[in-house]
Amino acid sequence: MSAQTTHTNDARIDRLYQLLPAIYRMRDAEHQQALQALLRVIAEQVNLVEDDIARLYDNWFIETAEDWVVPYIADLIGYRPVLDAGRPGQGATEQARALNRVLIPRRKAANTIRYRRGKGRLGLLELLAHDVAGWPARAVEFFKLLGWHQNINHPHPARAQLADLRRMNPLDLLGGPFDTLAHTVDVRRVNSQRTIGRHNIPSIGVFVWRLKSYPVSYAPAYCVEDTGPNCYTFSVLGNDAPLFIKAQAQSAETCVTQEWQVPASLRRRAFESDMERFYGAGKSLVIWADGWGGSNPHDPLPASAVIAADLSHWQYVPPKNYIAVDPVLGRIAFPPGQLPRKGVRVSYRYGFSADMGGGEYARRLFNPSPRKADSGEEIVAPVFYRVGRNESFQRLWDALNQWKHDQPKDAVIELTDSSVHAEPFTVELAREQSLQLRAADRVRPVLRLLDWQTDLPDPFSVVMNPGSRFTLDGLMVTGRSVHFSGAQQQGSEDRERSGKKGERNDDETEKHDDICGAVVVIRHCTLVPGWGLGRHCEPARPAEPSLELYNLRASVRIEHSIVGSIQVNEDEVHADPIPLRIADSIVDAAAPDKEAIGAPGKAVAHVLLTILRSTVFGIVDVHAVELAENCIFNDCVNVARRQIGCMRFCYVAPVCRTPRRYRCQPDLAIQAVKQRIADPASQQPEINCEMLRVQPQFTSIWYGNPGYAQLALLCAQEIKRGADDESEMGAFHDLFQPQREANLRARLEEFTPAGMDVGIIHAT
Repeated sequence: MSAQTTHTNDARIDRLYQLLPAIYRMRDAEHQQALQALLRVIAEQVNLVEDDIARLYDNWFIETAEDWVVPYIADLIGYRPVLDAGRPGQGATEQARALNRVLIPRRKAANTIRYRRGKGRLGLLELLAHDVAGWPARAVEFFKLLGWHQNINHPHPARAQLADLRRMNPLDLLGGPFDTLAHTVDVRRVNSQRTIGRHNIPSIGVFVWRLKSYPVSYAPAYCVEDTGPNCYTFSVLGNDAPLFIKAQAQSAETCVTQEWQVPASLRRRAFESDMERFYGAGKSLVIWADGWGGSNPHDPLPASAVIAADLSHWQYVPPKNYIAVDPVLGRIAFPPGQLPRKGVRVSYRYGFSADMGGGEYARRLFNPSPRKADSGEEIVAPVFYRVGRNESFQRLWDALNQWKHDQPKDAVIELTDSSVHAEPFTVELAREQSLQLRAADRVRPVLRLLDWQTDLPDPFSVVMNPGSRFTLDGLMVTGRSVHFSGAQQQGSEDRERSGKKGERNDDETEKHDDICGAVVVIRHCTLVPGWGLGRHCEPARPAEPSLELYNLRASVRIEHSIVGSIQVNEDEVHADPIPLRIADSIVDAAAPDKEAIGAPGKAVAHVLLTILRSTVFGIVDVHAVELAENCIFNDCVNVARRQIGCMRFCYVAPVCRTPRRYRCQPDLAIQAVKQRIADPASQQPEINCEMLRVQPQFTSIWYGNPGYAQLALLCAQEIKRGADDESEMGAFHDLFQPQREANLRARLEEFTPAGMDVGIIHAT
């Protein structure tokens, strides 16, 4: 009887066996290595004990300790968590562990003693904002901006002065974190809970930037042909979008943060006065124009050829051999008589709240697991097709044709640069076949779907068969919709199977069997709402869906994505509703009276919806909601079967037809009014006021703006802290911004000198 060997990836598994003399190992080989199998079992347990001892040693130090140990180390040095931010939990889930990392920041615990020694320094407040909340910050002592009369014997030339109308740069900075002009006194406190004041003797303001600056590298610019062939936008969608600064590292904590050290939007005058700091390779923006003006096609245009200008109405015409750039609108203008003939490429940075949608940020890539071939026991690895400038395939179309020719069981088509692919795309998956169409890490390719056929629609079409799996990962899709459908024979098999369904138990397992095992995953993608954007970020086609599911017997998952309207056309008579799961995403119908999730020509979409930590703009009409948690439904929700599922810690209008609700808004606000006022006639005005007060408010509801779907500063606390863990409802729940702000506010008060008031001011 052969010996059973231990299967493990630990390279130390045979170390005890290697200590034996060679003669014993030779004899053991003659007896089917039974001794080796025994020593492997012993070595596996020895390795576990050694690893546990090493882990215990690492947990002595804040830099190497596990997350659950950090609160205990912090308690040893007198670090006290902020109760207003919430209490740390057990950390049983990844989301709970992420919350604990915000409540007990590792950096803050590690540097607590150093902070106490440096109490009183202005730069320490900025460092606290970075370490505690993870936000770049600038601390301002407002007493230095007060308009004081100076003694003629003791002049202070660096003190704030009155406005000089001939100096435009100080006027451009007026009211912001880098203001240098003198102000009259403001007696309101900077940390007031009602109205915040600024300019007073004891006031210190800490300006924080919540938006992040995301890069776009060597991507095609958009030619605004309806205006002129010399007009371009940095955004590939053709919309106006402010350019953001690539923040540079601060030299020391004693230095106060400057404008180029924060992820702020780039001003025209700052770009004009300090162009060498912002323009160039590896900086905030850079432009390539192949062969334009005799330049080297492989080198970017020099900063000496760039002029900062206001291109609000494209009124400025640059002179020959120069180009005009408007960083506020994200526009480029070439001389009308000197056009770029071989295309324009740009690298720039845009602002957004979180790692969501297609973008050049670090994300986890999931490779298909090797599996056995149909013909035997051979293990077949997935096949990779890479598309890019320096890859074997230059066009996505060529990689798709090669994939169709090879017909591998599992395949990955990876786009390795941020190019635009304007080609017709059609994919049909066979039984048990899987395909990933994804972007490489830290790139953002764009699929631009055009109107190729005059007599037919031109979506990105994917046909699924039983057991197939399709993944769209890290891409931006614009111009048309993504259309998923089931094969014809799949539909007939579904009807045959549903006819026999009465012979089996109708439980959750049987429901998933009826889906045939097919899976559609959309992860870290942007399916542009309305197919495209206008110049002011208005949707180009608000009535058109971005995702279509047509007779698709598959489970659909959408994660960390921004998608437009989802339209579902399913056979409601012969099939169960398909499971649709949406998490950490934004679903945008592009108009409040349009369907975010619905069915064309039908009352409801035939789906079983599970939606977590998401924001929905538009009406949701579905068969049933299995679970809705920590979500914002900005418009109405209607379900056909109210007895299925529940909604918890969500915002949804009370007049909607929903499953049972638990601790949702404005239900709690209405209940509080009814408990406070007994007279029903007097209740209704108060209820109307409360419903209006707790209605979610956003910085912007148009995709393309930096503050898209971000909760406004004046949004009600019931929404900003209405989730089950006291974080905000909606797509940006996992940023834990209420906990960050509460934690930072407490630490700023702890390290602010006595007699001074400190307040947090949101720059973005």
